[in-house]
Amino acid sequence: MTTSQTPESLSALARGFMEARVFLTAAELDLFTLLVERPRSLEEAAAALGADRRALAILLDALAAMGLLEKSADGWRTPETLVPLLSSSGERSLLPLALHSVNLWDRWSRLTERVAGERPAAGDGWTRSFIGAMHAVASPQADAIVASVAPGGARRLLDVGGGPGTYTLAFLRAVPELRATLFDLPEVVEIARENATRAGLLERVDLVSGDLRTDALPGGHDLAFVSAIVHMLGPDGNVALFRKVHDALVPGGRIVLRDHVMSPDRTVPRAGALFAVNMLVGTKEGGTFTLEELSAWLVEAGFVEPRLLRDGERMDALVEAFRP
Repeated sequence: MTTSQTPESLSALARGFMEARVFLTAAELDLFTLLVERPRSLEEAAAALGADRRALAILLDALAAMGLLEKSADGWRTPETLVPLLSSSGERSLLPLALHSVNLWDRWSRLTERVAGERPAAGDGWTRSFIGAMHAVASPQADAIVASVAPGGARRLLDVGGGPGTYTLAFLRAVPELRATLFDLPEVVEIARENATRAGLLERVDLVSGDLRTDALPGGHDLAFVSAIVHMLGPDGNVALFRKVHDALVPGGRIVLRDHVMSPDRTVPRAGALFAVNMLVGTKEGGTFTLEELSAWLVEAGFVEPRLLRDGERMDALVEAFRP
């Protein structure tokens, strides 16, 4: 794929971080929540945040220029249309996603060192923001993903690394006869428990704590959903995981992977190529992979008939295979 670049487009690319940083700083300060109920003057906002008045004024004006705040004679206010998305109590709040991006900002700032040969930094305490981001991204697409999986005949679902349970709950809503096992780290399982309780579906979910890299998976399932996991692992790690999933399925059971599936030249989808950089700075061996690679690893682990079930642009591609 060739693109035509100009001095102007390259200059814009070099400056692309600026608006993102303004937005992320506002999210860290929880500015949008502060400005939900009414416009606030600079003095009020600075007092509430304990902020530097001059710096805050510049930030607020930049947010207004970006269309993220409304400015009037009374001060600045979060637009009504953005309250559900940008306030901490919004029903579709993207603040967890923004706060996760703050953590990514730190990692991406080390990209040059990583390419030069340094190892990625060890994990930090970002679990809740990361899981919140997973939920914010998954919620709008979960029902469509489940429909593409077509789980109607399944009765026992294993959600491997199920995170906040967004997909588990979507599967349970789609198939009333289904029971699910969600497997993830102990602190993540507790977040999933909160979500399943709020959804009134906790009694249909078995929450199992463990580490998918080191622990066996609970068995007896006829459908395994491995969502946004393979990009964290390299070839050997994925084969090892697929073998565990194979053992956790009954004969005839199906595995479905949700992730980026790259073109043979690894440049499409664009979001997948950029996400590979995210894995470069955040993991030891992770990346985004082609259908040929995923299929080969599934076959090596004992699965048959791997195929692309659904193509996608934003980590919404699906690959399925079967345990013979």
